[in-house]
Amino acid sequence: MPSADPSATDLVPGQPGDVDAGGGFVSPRPYAVDDRTLLDRVVPTWSDDVVAGAATAIGGGLGRHAAVGRSRWVTPLRVVLALALCAMALGWFGKSACLQTTTTTTTSAGSETRLTNDNQRQFTNLCYSDVLVLYQAEKLDRGQTFPYKTFWNEGGAKDGQSEQVKRYMEYPVLTGIYMYGAAKLAQWWEAAHENWGVPAPYVSVGYFNIAALGLLAFWLITIWATALTARTRIWSAWIVALSPLAVVHVFTNFDAIATGLLALALLSWSRRKPWLAGIFIGLGTAAKLYPLILLLVLLLLCWRAGAVREFTRTALAAVATWAVVNLPIAILYPSGWLEFIRFNADRGADPDSVYRIISDSVGFTWNIDLLNAVSLLGMVLLAIALAIIVLRAPTRPRLAQVAFLAVAGFLLINKVWSPQYSLWLVPLAVLAIPHTRLLFTWMIVDALVWIPRMSLFLDSERRWLPDEWFTATVVVRAVMVIVLCVVVLWQIWHPADDPVRTGAGSVASGPNRDRAGGVRYDDPAGGILDGAADRLGRWAPRRRSPVVEPWTMMDAATPSGRP
Repeated sequence: MPSADPSATDLVPGQPGDVDAGGGFVSPRPYAVDDRTLLDRVVPTWSDDVVAGAATAIGGGLGRHAAVGRSRWVTPLRVVLALALCAMALGWFGKSACLQTTTTTTTSAGSETRLTNDNQRQFTNLCYSDVLVLYQAEKLDRGQTFPYKTFWNEGGAKDGQSEQVKRYMEYPVLTGIYMYGAAKLAQWWEAAHENWGVPAPYVSVGYFNIAALGLLAFWLITIWATALTARTRIWSAWIVALSPLAVVHVFTNFDAIATGLLALALLSWSRRKPWLAGIFIGLGTAAKLYPLILLLVLLLLCWRAGAVREFTRTALAAVATWAVVNLPIAILYPSGWLEFIRFNADRGADPDSVYRIISDSVGFTWNIDLLNAVSLLGMVLLAIALAIIVLRAPTRPRLAQVAFLAVAGFLLINKVWSPQYSLWLVPLAVLAIPHTRLLFTWMIVDALVWIPRMSLFLDSERRWLPDEWFTATVVVRAVMVIVLCVVVLWQIWHPADDPVRTGAGSVASGPNRDRAGGVRYDDPAGGILDGAADRLGRWAPRRRSPVVEPWTMMDAATPSGRP
């Protein structure tokens, strides 16, 4: 390294390594030709105390003079996806205890291989997965049976009399076809083993691994699309990648299919492609019902922005896509197609639902018709509440905020809240609520519900927790979700307190304008709604004084802790 004494060097004036006017060296090496910097990128170590604390283990946060966005290989998205692969490996190992097999000798010649679920192992080891159980429960192990075409009789009781109920595949069409495809691949794998000696696991284990590989792909799509939808806050997707809920529940059921399709719908809408967003909403609804809620959210926001035409394109594309997927099955196998509707209509209150808590607390037994009516009324009231929030808010809410409120409200008032349903909220919560500690507190509490819930299925001599513990954790989870909703409502009514809109922690200072002079995103996922005119509805409150939009504030504060 050159000496600090200019007289002791033979440096050529004007070259890197020269001494500047203050007596210090300008640079020991030539300056980089590439001087690009993403000025609007939000730096997590400047805006997130959790990330800032974790960064101390690897040398600290980003410095003031660092150039952001110039790395060719180590990009935020690739790092986030690598973190997700690590988390999903833990998730698979969490289910692996239920993939163990054993061989038993039968009375006839030969032996039989089966899963070792003796002594309720799937519950005591917390490895239970619907993915594995449904291979036989939905009769996918029969080989040539096609879902929605084949039925089976299942015993039941009504008015004290036993009866046989005709059952079909109980899942929506896209999910059912996915399950059927995974089953066929597993059976072909088994056939290749028997005919040609290709190494293969037990067919049920092969089915689970094939299905899990696809679910992993859909969850990675969820993370990828969420990261790109977050735009300047792309790093926030690390919360989705390392979510405890994802570790526990991505392989519990098939909900990752719907989360991936809904995330693609949000990304498409944010890229100003309403028709493509509609296609993914239609596909998501064909896999799980809840993506349909996004249409209500878009209707309300587009109504306030005067962009009903764009919403119409999205809605038509969604309906057409859903029809293309469902109509062939509905026409060919109407009874099988209606099974999803029948099953959910006849389903009682889930142990996780508020209705079951009320029933257990006061000793009230819900009549199924009354339960459906109350649940439907709750949905109507939720839609009215969302309309009031969107139309009366002082500034048009962000798309992710309203979507989170809609899905969270749906889970709170629905008669079924299976543990894996909480995955629906994870990407929406990350986009809507930029508060890491709060999000992880909720996710940890929600993931811990799995422990007392598994205890419910154990025999009395094996049960490690009383039922009251499960009720307590469900109540705490509901309270946490309500707290998240309150935070979202507060930031809707006080947009200047919303870090997403104020740009807290971004590389640029001041108003955070981009190099082309355009205004920063007021709604990163908004697409055509981002920066659109705010045309208040007829029932919205009249403003007595102009409201300063937070994304045009010229005095955005520099985040505390910035280097």
